[in-house]
Amino acid sequence: MKWDNALKDYQLYLKIERGLSKNSIDSYVLDVNKLIKYLDAHSIKISPIAIDAETIQHFIYELAKTVNARSQSRIISGLRSFFSYLIFEDYRTDNPLELIESPKTGRKLPDTLAEAEIDALINAIDLSKPEGERNRAMLETLYGCGLRVSELIQLKLSDLFFEEGFIKVTGKGDKQRFVPIVEATEKYIQIYRTQMRVHMNIKPGFEDTLFLNRRGKQLSRAMVFTIIKQLAEKIGLKKNISPHTFRHSFATHLLQNNADLRSIQLMLGHESITTTEIYVHLDKSHLKHVIETYHPRK
Repeated sequence: MKWDNALKDYQLYLKIERGLSKNSIDSYVLDVNKLIKYLDAHSIKISPIAIDAETIQHFIYELAKTVNARSQSRIISGLRSFFSYLIFEDYRTDNPLELIESPKTGRKLPDTLAEAEIDALINAIDLSKPEGERNRAMLETLYGCGLRVSELIQLKLSDLFFEEGFIKVTGKGDKQRFVPIVEATEKYIQIYRTQMRVHMNIKPGFEDTLFLNRRGKQLSRAMVFTIIKQLAEKIGLKKNISPHTFRHSFATHLLQNNADLRSIQLMLGHESITTTEIYVHLDKSHLKHVIETYHPRK
């Protein structure tokens, strides 16, 4: 079996069997391609079925010279998944990464914005420009609903259930969830729809897409990143922020205002509560408040 063939089969498996998004699949494939490039660079002729733990250990040793511990850990995890797939398909009987440990990385706490910083970013939007109302509606939706950037750009008009107070969000692996929407966010979406979007020349196939670029097509992830970076520069914000920062801020502010983790988990679309628990680490005062409020010995 050649690496190219194994990789193509693996991509189909990730898409069809595991239902992963294109971005997730691309990340897994990139991890395997790093190993393939290493083998090519060192003229190592060995198939994915025959490669052993020693060869992979040498690859990881070289990798450690150029990437940080967190990246190493992610690549090891991606390779472990690839070889688990080969075992699943009966190409191999063992996983060469089984005894290879990932480096200890610690738990990275996400960056967050204060409410005043979010207000400053949104207030910096130039509403005199045609895209101003769209940008305000997008940032309000990122923060008001805690969406991933991929979920934001995929939102449809048919996903808006304002009478019921919800929007339908398509998350990782095309899994759908309903997220409550506050009146303020709904208001800015409606302003964008009625004052800007309705006058646009929308390209065929994008009639139901909520947030459009100037050409009448779906916005790209990169464009949303650029919009936020430019606003941060405009107000002199020194933090390194991205669309995901609004999602982190959404969860953190809910927790600070005594929302329960299970509700936050459902709104964020986390499969495991342990993923949501990272927000507890952001605000130790919340834990102190819980003890002081609910413990019988308070």
